[in-house]
Amino acid sequence: MTKSNLKVQNIVATASFGKPIPLVKLARSQPNTEYNPEQFPGLVLRVKKPKSAVLVFSSGNLVCTGTKSTGQVREVISSVIRQLRKIGIHITTKPKIEVQNIVASGKINMKLNLNELSLDLENTEYEPEQFPGLVYKLTKPNATFLLFSNGKLVCTGTKNKQQLEESMKQLLKNTRNIKRR
Repeated sequence: MTKSNLKVQNIVATASFGKPIPLVKLARSQPNTEYNPEQFPGLVLRVKKPKSAVLVFSSGNLVCTGTKSTGQVREVISSVIRQLRKIGIHITTKPKIEVQNIVASGKINMKLNLNELSLDLENTEYEPEQFPGLVYKLTKPNATFLLFSNGKLVCTGTKNKQQLEESMKQLLKNTRNIKRR
């Protein structure tokens, strides 16, 4: 049986504080921020540990990127809450965190013939002159793979570990079926 070893590289998650956030006040008081409202309506708040970036919007909505687990997402949001407390904004309700996307990388222990896969699998894009990887989109579960001939891969589009594992099983099943033809 072909094995895979997926490693989460990035989680994108959203949350909401349910109250307005004064971005100018936050930007002036915290050195780890970037705020240029003429360019982008959100404030970028960088967190050192775990290393991540949080987009904070005046509506109180957040987008957290750069973490590798939902536990790290919670740590980062707690850090943002502490920074808000320093400027007199008290968050009293626990924000509901929703994972929007997981990016994972790994390797399946077999060489892949990308030309063959592009012809035999549905929902693929392969332009070797443009990019050395094949893009393969699964619909159930919803996931997109970048596949390389050496067996390395990147998976994006899943929202939890179960979807990630299920999409990997589906990929292995589909590629194995082609090898048997």
